[in-house]
Amino acid sequence: MRKFQCRYCSHIYEEAIGDADTGLPPGTLWDDIPDSWMCPDCGATKDDYDEIL
Repeated sequence: MRKFQCRYCSHIYEEAIGDADTGLPPGTLWDDIPDSWMCPDCGATKDDYDEIL
């Protein structure tokens, strides 16, 4: 599973973990997250995330 990091605050979204605070259960793929989703820490958009290894 992949990980993505916010360019502004370094928040990391991990597909394997999801994000319970914003209603994304474990296993939620990045591509399945709505475009309206925002970083829970700084409010950046989904476009402001980069895939990390």
